[in-house]
Amino acid sequence: MKWSWRTFAPLLVWLVIYLVPVPSGLNANQWHYFAVFAAVITGLILESMPVGAVGLIGLTVAGIGGYVEHDPNKSLRWMLGGFSESTVWLIVGAFVFSIGYRKSGLGRRLALLLVRGLGRRTIGLGYAVAFSDLVLAPATPSNTARSGGTIYPIVSNIPRIYGSEPGPTAGKIGTFVMWTAFATTAVTSSLFLTALAPNAAALSIAKKLVNIEVGWSQWFIGFAPLGILLLLLVPLLSYLVCRPEIKESPEIVTWSEGELAKMGPPSRHEWIMAVLVVLAMFLWICGSNPNISVPLLGSNFINATTVVFVVISLMLLTGVIAFEDIVAEKSAWEVFFYFTSLLTLSSGLNEIGFIKWVAEGYAKPLSGTSPLVGMILLVTFFFWIHYFFSSITSHTAAVLPVVLAVGSSIPGLSVQTLMLLCVYSLGLMGVISPYATGPAPMYYGSGYIGKGDFWKFGLIFGLIYFSGLLLIVLPWLQMIG
Repeated sequence: MKWSWRTFAPLLVWLVIYLVPVPSGLNANQWHYFAVFAAVITGLILESMPVGAVGLIGLTVAGIGGYVEHDPNKSLRWMLGGFSESTVWLIVGAFVFSIGYRKSGLGRRLALLLVRGLGRRTIGLGYAVAFSDLVLAPATPSNTARSGGTIYPIVSNIPRIYGSEPGPTAGKIGTFVMWTAFATTAVTSSLFLTALAPNAAALSIAKKLVNIEVGWSQWFIGFAPLGILLLLLVPLLSYLVCRPEIKESPEIVTWSEGELAKMGPPSRHEWIMAVLVVLAMFLWICGSNPNISVPLLGSNFINATTVVFVVISLMLLTGVIAFEDIVAEKSAWEVFFYFTSLLTLSSGLNEIGFIKWVAEGYAKPLSGTSPLVGMILLVTFFFWIHYFFSSITSHTAAVLPVVLAVGSSIPGLSVQTLMLLCVYSLGLMGVISPYATGPAPMYYGSGYIGKGDFWKFGLIFGLIYFSGLLLIVLPWLQMIG
């Protein structure tokens, strides 16, 4: 391993925070745990070492320190708890799906078809990618299944057609295509109530706390002015931010036509993979809706991660992939260790009461502010505190009740508007970091988006999305009442 200032920077961050006097309202245990978390995030941003190693070391330090559980055996169980999280295995499964697309040839065929239809101009490919997510979003409540399991395996084949590989040639077109896909799923996750599972959970919390109900059409109408605008702008914004080297390539369209002709009709494995993809989509859409009965399941519900295991098993049985392919998928296992560690560490912040301390410390002084200022500050807090979370669901459960309670205490503040701004931000905030939402680790680990660039792009798009909430959605909600 090569040592540099980046290697020591996380240690310096940890030491500085550790030595700072413990703030009022916290104990030393909580503050020192935060020092470990901050050091891990610093290591990820600076790429001090492989991301999986950074997360694993941070998790080990937190476990040995007994910050969350003082008993050594309980601390070990806490450390291992993230490895059983369904979201983590859903992400790994999405990587395995991409193996099936790649080995069967289906991914290349679909990518060639997209390139033939819209590949003359790079920006056209961006809109094709965005439209693909939009079509699937209303009926796919898991953005990890939608973007990670369906969109990612297809679009990851597109850059290679243009000679753009992970690493030095990623900037040719790969960075643009992959970032467009990721940034789009953040928008579609907020545009439709049914495009992100935590959306419904947030509404359930709001109904219990402030007795406000929102239907599917009401949700869509409230966010549509910003959502539709962003869908039109994301490929263009990604084009400007990522600056692809290939702007247009008329010859690639002719070439893709020839490549499709060489491939001939779909092979047996391609047909099998296509059927399995359709099966996965069917189970993701219908199996997650308790009002739809799915034959042969034995119940009306099947978890999205269970669907992944079912399809992977069928891929193995039919010979589309071999078990050796799964073991050899290095990027999947790096993301597995990285995301598992971050998921556990961020949940630890909530378990020890650090998030509650931050929320109450920020929110209490707002009770005497004007309604508009109070609303803006509360939404700002709700959006950007997501840097402390790797789960939108846990963010919702921990922070939304505090924000709504404080908002209710401010005279003249519309709690319904505040609630809608918060729940609309759940999908959008997924763009800000490599661990902010399920699909993020896949795109982060793809090799097409530089680790530092991911944080930079996330901040830029996060600011754009957040500004849209305040400048477009807030006035729109006030106008339509």
